Amino acid sequence: MSNFEVVIYEKKDEIGYVTLNRPQALNAYNIQMRDELYQVLEAIEDDPGVKVAIFKGAGDKAFCAGADLTEFLTAPSPVIARQARWERDIWGLLLSITKPLIAALHGYVLGSGIEIALCCDIRVASEDAQFGVPEMGLGIIPAAGGSQTLPRVMGMAPALEVLLTSRWIKAGEAHRLKLVNQVVSRGDLLPTAEGLAGKIKTYDRTAINYAKQAITRGLDLGLERGLGLEANLADYLLTSFVKKATLKSSSWALPAPTDSRAGPPG
Repeated sequence: MSNFEVVIYEKKDEIGYVTLNRPQALNAYNIQMRDELYQVLEAIEDDPGVKVAIFKGAGDKAFCAGADLTEFLTAPSPVIARQARWERDIWGLLLSITKPLIAALHGYVLGSGIEIALCCDIRVASEDAQFGVPEMGLGIIPAAGGSQTLPRVMGMAPALEVLLTSRWIKAGEAHRLKLVNQVVSRGDLLPTAEGLAGKIKTYDRTAINYAKQAITRGLDLGLERGLGLEANLADYLLTSFVKKATLKSSSWALPAPTDSRAGPPG
């Protein structure tokens, strides 16, 4: 995928690296980035050689400073905009990825940037990170899932305050509000994300995917149905494990192959 311009995708040791690459525009999310990111996400989901992915932003100033409003607020028509969203629902695709996604966040994490981060499973922020949902000041509301993902992560009251006031949040407060899992120095940001990814990828890929599904899908099902989902996933894993163990033990018991051309022992 070296032909991409505003998204860089690399693979190394079962980890996918996704870099938002518009540093001159603070990695603002535009239509080209949407289209390239859609293809990258499909590749991550379909590639058995990738167990976990890390999202990061190019440059020193921002993970992503929001949507490029010069493009997204000048759509040719509502019909075309709706068709494009239906054909390339990047946010639905992000949330459907079964592999763990880790966001390494620095600098400005605003608007679409915070929405991308909220679609990831683990968020690590550097001390200089600043978070915000500025849509209210523009007379619009989040249109990429922020009004739904933010309260699921932070709780309803903090999410309403952040959304309705457009107040920016620094890294320390983001950690207290559970918006991010860890806050580290800028130099430790990528190594920390890679350390988490490195730990995750040591485990069985199916178990990793099912553990994520049990939580992300189960939270929207209610406790009783969520417990049922967990039981079904655990049962499938256990059955698969037993089958593998049985096949392995059977292979140990097989007699050594003989040369069919040899005569009877004499």
